[in-house]
Amino acid sequence: MTTALDVIDAGPEHAEAIVDIIHRSFGARPTLDPPTTALDETVESVAEALGAAGGLLVERRGEPMGALIFDESRPGALGLRRVAVDPDLQSRGVASAMVGVAEDTAEERGKDGIWLRVREELPDTVQFWTRRRYHPLGRVEPFLELGKTLWVAREVPTPEAMRDLAAKVAELVRHGDLLVLTGDLGSGKTTFTQGLGEAMRVRGPITSPTFVLARSHPSLVDGPDLVHVDAYRLGSAEEVDDLDLDASADKSVTVVEWGAGVAEQLSDSWMSVRIEVRGVRPIDPLGTAIDDGEMADADEAEPRVVTIKPNGPRWVGVPLRSTVLS
Repeated sequence: MTTALDVIDAGPEHAEAIVDIIHRSFGARPTLDPPTTALDETVESVAEALGAAGGLLVERRGEPMGALIFDESRPGALGLRRVAVDPDLQSRGVASAMVGVAEDTAEERGKDGIWLRVREELPDTVQFWTRRRYHPLGRVEPFLELGKTLWVAREVPTPEAMRDLAAKVAELVRHGDLLVLTGDLGSGKTTFTQGLGEAMRVRGPITSPTFVLARSHPSLVDGPDLVHVDAYRLGSAEEVDDLDLDASADKSVTVVEWGAGVAEQLSDSWMSVRIEVRGVRPIDPLGTAIDDGEMADADEAEPRVVTIKPNGPRWVGVPLRSTVLS
């Protein structure tokens, strides 16, 4: 029977246990050039670091198994240092548990993302982080620096609030960006796109492109154009390719409604926007479910929950949470 792991918020009082894990973990790694400085850590240095920003300690049945130290030296981001697992207790989900709690901690502290440094000579370590969607930020010899932008979910009660949310996203987009919108009929995908286009100041009107599949809205202010795509009737990624969106991608922000599973292949980075209706779909005065892709303008429209998830290296370091939640 597996006993659950306990992930503890660590302070200076945990320094002795954590420095022991650091020494055991880093001491078991292959010899590196230059050698790791982790083995120079002392109870005093670890206690000082924990006192400044805190950390995590993983235990099972009171036995220390893993640890990390937080770093708050960068505005808007939470750093992870000395990520360590006891070498005799590997492959038990310790590192994954720490990463999950670390990401929750970053969210609770109002951070936009996480960064850390790993040695390129340790491919298993690099792979561990890349599988969790951490992307390279650059190199600080002898380290590869990785980062991840946290996703955000927000309740949107009205069509006006949906447009306001999209206007905040518009502050972050630039030429070449891809947004993939997902949601039921009538959830507000077109309303979101309208708010995005208005804030980007492109030529309108923006309506659902269901029958023409794609519409281009040129910028009125020398910014990126908006290409609005409806993939509802497209059955495969190959059919998306037939739209020849690559020809305009570099100078545009491309928004693909119903794009999940077919549009992501257009870029190595994209922003996923999922819109979910709380309760039943809005009903118009004639008793018909609203299914034209736009939110109801009536007061009784059900609130939406919009989940925005950045994917790929383009979005690393982007202040998504602080912008969208402001």
